Amino acid sequence: MNQDEIKALFDQQAASYDQQWAKTSPIRNCLHLLLGSLFADLPAEARILCVGVGTGDELFYLASQHPGWRFTAVEPSGRMLDVCRERAEKEGVTSRCTFHEGYLESLPTAELHDAATCLLVSQFITNLDERSGFFRGIAAKLNSGGILASADLASDIASPEYDVLLHAWMNMMSAADVSEEMMARMRHAYAHDVGVLPPARIASIIEAGGFELPVPFFQAGLIHAWLSRRA
Repeated sequence: MNQDEIKALFDQQAASYDQQWAKTSPIRNCLHLLLGSLFADLPAEARILCVGVGTGDELFYLASQHPGWRFTAVEPSGRMLDVCRERAEKEGVTSRCTFHEGYLESLPTAELHDAATCLLVSQFITNLDERSGFFRGIAAKLNSGGILASADLASDIASPEYDVLLHAWMNMMSAADVSEEMMARMRHAYAHDVGVLPPARIASIIEAGGFELPVPFFQAGLIHAWLSRRA
């Protein structure tokens, strides 16, 4: 899928997205808990860049823990960003947020950030050079030594281990009331439209994008996450 197709897909899902994935929230909650620990030493008035923020789960978790932090929310899907804005109003954090509908390269602000999140985003970039370029774009928005928490679907799809993980993953989706149609689309996407790569390969892509020592800090099924620092 190209950028426009991915954007259209998330536009279609926006209104029901949070409800659709509610039963998988324990995975996100654990990821956010660890994310909070990894970001704990940031300044009291840190600025956080949330790339591909979607409906804003990680933003609202961090905002609830750190009342002085400010956030730049970047999201190409206008409808997903609308949901994020509505949630920000309800959470009372709108004044601490800058919302940008689009991609990093069109982000107008020149202000640098202390940290960034990028959760389940880079996997949609199947060209390896472009994927490293994506991470270079994040690095360019960070202060020297700024940190990045990123997560993507990762596995060696040619390995027997992938078959085991994929089977368990689909069982989890089924238990979470994800429709058969949606699961069929996911299976097709993982094989054709999503850059599911071995974890070590993704770490090398992050490093090539201008970050030092991507450290794995989380795995749940096919989701892997890394902490890295701008080189």
